[in-house]
Amino acid sequence: MALLGVGATPADAVAAGPQPAYSATTGVGVHNAYEKNAFPYFADALDSGAAMLELDVWTNAFGSSWRVSHSNPVGNDNNCVNAANANELRAKPRNQNLGGCLADIRAWHDAHPGHRPVVLKVELKDGFLGRNGRGPAQFDALLTEKLGDALYRPADLAGGHGTLDAAVRADGWPARSALAGRFVVELIPGTVEEDNPADTLWTDREYAGHLRDLAAAGRLREASAFPAVHGAEGGDPRTRYADATVRPWFVVFDGDAAMYAGGGTDTGWYARNRYLLVMTDAHRVPPAIDGTNPTEAEALARLSLLAGRHASVVSADWRALPRVLSAVVARASG
Repeated sequence: MALLGVGATPADAVAAGPQPAYSATTGVGVHNAYEKNAFPYFADALDSGAAMLELDVWTNAFGSSWRVSHSNPVGNDNNCVNAANANELRAKPRNQNLGGCLADIRAWHDAHPGHRPVVLKVELKDGFLGRNGRGPAQFDALLTEKLGDALYRPADLAGGHGTLDAAVRADGWPARSALAGRFVVELIPGTVEEDNPADTLWTDREYAGHLRDLAAAGRLREASAFPAVHGAEGGDPRTRYADATVRPWFVVFDGDAAMYAGGGTDTGWYARNRYLLVMTDAHRVPPAIDGTNPTEAEALARLSLLAGRHASVVSADWRALPRVLSAVVARASG
């Protein structure tokens, strides 16, 4: 396993020397990092060294604002405290809304200049709700208000190219060093949304259309997030979208590690095109290992295996293994 950055304590940077492109590396994420049984405070999740941290968000009309919770659709149940500065990160009441979680992230960011790049994976459990002021534009406005220049935006990746796909195929993602101190927000459709037969416009397609429309209006800089194609498929999974105009706005893909690693999907396609590929439930890939408390050796071996299968991020609940969470390894080139 080519270790680019791993230490006894969480690492914020890979080893000295020429920095690989962000898309040429593999890191480790934590599933549902906002839950109190995962970390007492979201600041602890940020301190963990993880390459990706996940937030579940509800938007329905039965509650106010953007709620952060795993199973409570009308209220907040999380480890966020709405900190105004680093001194408050563990000193205020928890169970805050998404704005409060983002405030914690900003307070931590300000106290850790040049920190490792972090993917913030946002699962919109029940999708956007634009008619109640919780649509893509309002999401962008909230993230911009709370995180501002800490965001790595779609416009940053697009540069002078017409779409995100054209940008990564031509120029790729920047070096890890260029993403120091930045957050990449990944958006996926939620489990409730995907199971709702009445919901015909899921988060992924809605936000990709939002990106397309902003770009056409010369306003792509307003966008804050990267929508992800959810689930493994052979070939180019973006062909599932009947509207071909949204396809070039997907350069992030997310799904079950066992499906990607099972041999039925050409995962090298993602690496060759410099797309990001997030593999979830890494522990379930045969032979399965513990999802919470494997040995460090087992978890590092699983990281190496999935980096070889072209993952950009592998995620599980290995929150008790800081050396694993802070590990950054070379991603197989495809």
